[in-house]
Amino acid sequence: MAIGWEKELSDLMGDKRLLLDTESRERLSKDYYWYSPVLDRQLRTKLADGIVAPKDEREVAQLLAFAYRHQIPVTVRGAGTGNYGQAVPLNGGLVLDLSGLDRIITIGAGYATVQCGVKLGALEKKARELGQELRIYPSTFMKATAGGFVSGGSGGIGSITWGNLWDGNVLEAVIYTMEETPRRLVVNGKALYDYIHNYGTTGIMTELTIPLAPRMEWVQSVAHFDSFEQAVRFGEALAKEETIRKRLISPMEWPIPSYFMPLAKVLELGAAAVLLETANGTQEQVKELALRYQGRIGHVIEAEQYRKTLGLSDFTWNHTTLWALKSDPTITYLQAGFSPDQYLEQIRLIKNKYGDEVLLHFEWVRSGGKLSPNSLPLVKFQSEERLYEIIGYFESIGVKIFDPHTWMLANGGRGEVGSMQRKKRENDPLGLLNPGKIQDEWTEEGSRYGARHG
Repeated sequence: MAIGWEKELSDLMGDKRLLLDTESRERLSKDYYWYSPVLDRQLRTKLADGIVAPKDEREVAQLLAFAYRHQIPVTVRGAGTGNYGQAVPLNGGLVLDLSGLDRIITIGAGYATVQCGVKLGALEKKARELGQELRIYPSTFMKATAGGFVSGGSGGIGSITWGNLWDGNVLEAVIYTMEETPRRLVVNGKALYDYIHNYGTTGIMTELTIPLAPRMEWVQSVAHFDSFEQAVRFGEALAKEETIRKRLISPMEWPIPSYFMPLAKVLELGAAAVLLETANGTQEQVKELALRYQGRIGHVIEAEQYRKTLGLSDFTWNHTTLWALKSDPTITYLQAGFSPDQYLEQIRLIKNKYGDEVLLHFEWVRSGGKLSPNSLPLVKFQSEERLYEIIGYFESIGVKIFDPHTWMLANGGRGEVGSMQRKKRENDPLGLLNPGKIQDEWTEEGSRYGARHG
């Protein structure tokens, strides 16, 4: 990228909101891609030429018009808690840090309208004060922003009841296009699909309206089992039990619970564990259901302590990988969709073939209204060749893999990208928004940015 735009951009945005120092560019050009040794090798040297931190939508539009005029790539960033290099600038340019757009605009009956930089933890706290709560959120919710979750995530805690982001968990979004005069689009309905989990490639999201659920009082508990199969079968039975409201069902095979050092004194040595959030008042039902599968309830965090101490959800979803990495830096992970009808046989095949090289934990969720045993298996990394051999075996037995070792939206099956590609051409005619993240982008002439800058 040709340098020489700094003075003009500094005059436009102000020195405090344009960061050109190396430390800031290093820090804000990264996300949690290092969960993957493959991405760590490929992305660690990628660096923005500058960081811009607008304070409102007007400045977002000004920045996008400026970047379009100078043909500078723009990569959007929330809190940088994504795992696939979503916020990493592959081609330099500017990182657009939207964490300063952090205003809760309104909380109404059953919904919240917020700027994209609002932290989900702050929104959950405010919503619960008003008798409501988030439907779904990632395990990183204390740091993650609303816009970052919608643009880079898919599901999380609460998905056992409310599904993933595509299941009505985004009501409306404000999107800015990357054109000579950026357009402000208000998007809702199925048109939102081009902007959910899009890494900011089809437009810049500045405002969101999401649905809220009535506030529940949640009890957190751990059910222990002698075998992992008992644990996942209990999880399935609990997921299907409509009289028990739940926010979290996370079965873990041993030794995964041994990685959770803050819980070391309350977890059974050698036992599979299911981490739970269920509605207050359902404890006896949960205990009786666990007994049917030879389980027992161990550690309990009463509803009065919810959000007042380290929660069990801090050890689930991809936080499980984080705790494992603290104990064993050779560990990485996969994202897998097991068959609802054959998952027990798939578990047996994987364990017979790989033993402790692959450790399993599940998140029971509803996706498209259907119950699904999703998993984020831990893998002791040896080589890329071995990793993709394991992926190939998973797929050969009917386990769908969403590859977390690529930044490409077209790879790993993350939604329908054909529609996103068409929307990108419409909203980003020069291909400047987070270029390189959609496969076969601008195939008719090659990447327009790449053709110009090599």
